[in-house]
Amino acid sequence: MEKARRHQYRVLNQWSGNLGTGTSAYKAYSRNHELNGEGKSDSIRGSSDPLFRGDPARYNPEELLVGALSACHMLWVLHLSADAGIAITEYVDEAIGEMVEHPDGSGEFTRVVLRPHLVITDAGRIAEATAIHDRAHAVCCLARSMNFPVEHEVVVTT
Repeated sequence: MEKARRHQYRVLNQWSGNLGTGTSAYKAYSRNHELNGEGKSDSIRGSSDPLFRGDPARYNPEELLVGALSACHMLWVLHLSADAGIAITEYVDEAIGEMVEHPDGSGEFTRVVLRPHLVITDAGRIAEATAIHDRAHAVCCLARSMNFPVEHEVVVTT
């Protein structure tokens, strides 16, 4: 049996929202920050959800979680499709995450629905291309790590 390998992923998260007095009061600071990955030239400009005093022009952690789940699923679908000889020419996912906010201000995701739309070159393989999503879901490290359902509603066309 093959031994499991461990991986680490490092991200530098730097708060840029000090408006002069730091966190001296709830409304005294910006929620803006930048996420940088090792060796990456561009940063991801983040903030909190606008409902929590965030900048709507920046990504919030909730959007990044949904995006990460969508990307992980997509990358596995592309890999498994290539291995199976299924040629995907287009892939778009309109992913949606649902979160509940509790009266004490805490929150949690209750589900994420991935809605991938794929175009493949062989109409005879639509059923197989659709089934690959179940396998992708089973091996995606992010979907496997969530404590809420990650569902997928797949549309495959030629």
